[in-house]
Amino acid sequence: MLVLTGISVLGVLMALVAGSLVMLFAGLFVTAVKLLPWLLLALAAAWVWRALKKPAPPRSRFDSRMR
Repeated sequence: MLVLTGISVLGVLMALVAGSLVMLFAGLFVTAVKLLPWLLLALAAAWVWRALKKPAPPRSRFDSRMR
């Protein structure tokens, strides 16, 4: 029936592929925006952890063999 209106099957398939790609990238973008606060929280937690962690004295790789 669509062929009689001037719309070809190829046009329908191209529109289907284009719509699917748009929805895929939109979904990825929305997922990234939704997860952004949790990613920022993880970065802040790692920054606090590294700031509070006492730095270990530098050791040579040969220290354990000498003892």
